[in-house]
Amino acid sequence: MDRNTLLAFFLISLVLVFTPKYMELVSPTPVATENGVLPTDSLIVKSERKVETQERRFIKPAQVVSKNTKETLTNVNTSLYSLQISSLFGGTVKSHLLNEYMTSDSQLVNIIKPGSHKNIFISGKDLDGRDLPLSENWTLQSFSRDPVSNSQAIVYKYEVFPDKFIYKNFTFYDNSYIIDLALDLTSISQDIYRDVFFGWTGGLPTTETNTKDDLSYFNSYVYQGGELENFKTGSKQREEYKYNGQSEWVAIRTKYFTTAIIPDSPQKIRSAVLSGQIDPIETYDMSVLIDPFDVQTFRLYMGPLEFERIKDINVGLESIMDFGWSFIRPISKGVLFALKELHQFVPNYGVVLIIFSILVKLLVYPLTKKSYQSTAAMQAVAPEINALKEKYQSNPQKLNQATMELYKKKGVNPLGGCLPMLLQMPLLLALFQVFRSTIELRAEPFVWWIKDLSSPDTIFYLPFNVPIYGDQVAVLPVIMVFSMFVQQKMMTGANQQPQQKMMQSFMMGFFFLLFNTFPSGLNLYYTLFNLLTIAQQKFIPKEDASTNKKQ
Repeated sequence: MDRNTLLAFFLISLVLVFTPKYMELVSPTPVATENGVLPTDSLIVKSERKVETQERRFIKPAQVVSKNTKETLTNVNTSLYSLQISSLFGGTVKSHLLNEYMTSDSQLVNIIKPGSHKNIFISGKDLDGRDLPLSENWTLQSFSRDPVSNSQAIVYKYEVFPDKFIYKNFTFYDNSYIIDLALDLTSISQDIYRDVFFGWTGGLPTTETNTKDDLSYFNSYVYQGGELENFKTGSKQREEYKYNGQSEWVAIRTKYFTTAIIPDSPQKIRSAVLSGQIDPIETYDMSVLIDPFDVQTFRLYMGPLEFERIKDINVGLESIMDFGWSFIRPISKGVLFALKELHQFVPNYGVVLIIFSILVKLLVYPLTKKSYQSTAAMQAVAPEINALKEKYQSNPQKLNQATMELYKKKGVNPLGGCLPMLLQMPLLLALFQVFRSTIELRAEPFVWWIKDLSSPDTIFYLPFNVPIYGDQVAVLPVIMVFSMFVQQKMMTGANQQPQQKMMQSFMMGFFFLLFNTFPSGLNLYYTLFNLLTIAQQKFIPKEDASTNKKQ
């Protein structure tokens, strides 16, 4: 790999390493709550339902199925998930198993933390300032199925005051991660304090083998007025922030999964609260402030961060997905779209990456060719440049003038080799974002020892940790660095300067350490790209400087 290519990769690596620190500096700090700790409720993010033509209405069945004397567990099964919900707190989700996603031990992913006892939660106070007793088992009033809409509905009720009930109505849809939820507190609205909090507590669990990497994506969000605010904790003490104003939705996420609460009437939401602490992992709660005078309806999204599915909700929830800086995002989304389209015809994502790397190499062929030819031209005039340095070693101004005249005479552009590689940087950054954080490559195998394209292709672990490198030993970074070494030799031959050789050796060593922790899909792509570049160099002649000379 030539010096300019290595320099471009080095700059990319610096961007990738220091971007998180930069984002911490520029990220706005939310406004802390005035009165300290608010009720420990959290928000549920709503996702858009597939069946938009159906009218959503709150139903109060007359028949009582069970009383609230003991906990009642109800199982809801759809094509996408199997959910168990409890009458505790009027609808605590005990487990939420995703049928299409597995853990490393071949179990279905459960996005509910073990022991979570009150995630979908309501809290408020009576007129005397006492907490409403809503933490008991509610009455399961009905559990019904509608074959027409292919949906299932559960209604809980709770007697807060004599003959005054509140209701939670859940509706589950097949082939959708969206759950409709209606809250009816109208019968007690005159007997309680106006402010009622509805939300989600207990956070989300880590689902990945690489817990550290998974935790780096843990975060909480609120979307207000078209602007996204986030809160990420780093403290073992509970931190809490209040965001005043109309809120379109709130959400918490892990690397690949999210839970979100989306109100049907954002104008009725007066504020949102995000809180979190390390307990022992990052645990986020979210809640919204609602009025009890009207039936409040929400959409809850509990599922994977699949871009198209999230985007189809049409509320901007996809903004919590990390596609890089603003100028990189369109490229990242285009890369993801291309990979998914290819995957419709090629079932193995590893093969998809091979095809994709070939297509990218063809796309950037003109830039690569220009870079090689410019580098070759610079090497051709190197002896004359060295002669000028000897001749004008005591006169830098004359040396610069003579050098530029030589470049002009030979038709050589000293920046010609670097600029084409810099133009490829947005694509390389986009590839990094897609391979590292999109769920499409999660747990996707390639061949032999490469079992998961979203994780390093580790073959064994060291008993100690090496800075930057980590404690895992992966194969693809070794192959990738070797391919870089071959490119370097092909480009420079025996004319390489000692300083240049030292810099390139340092960069290759740095890449070896850094890429060892990168997803195997990313390393596979870069390795394939390097091998294709080596093959390309065999067919692109290194033009002599005289061929570039202006006639």
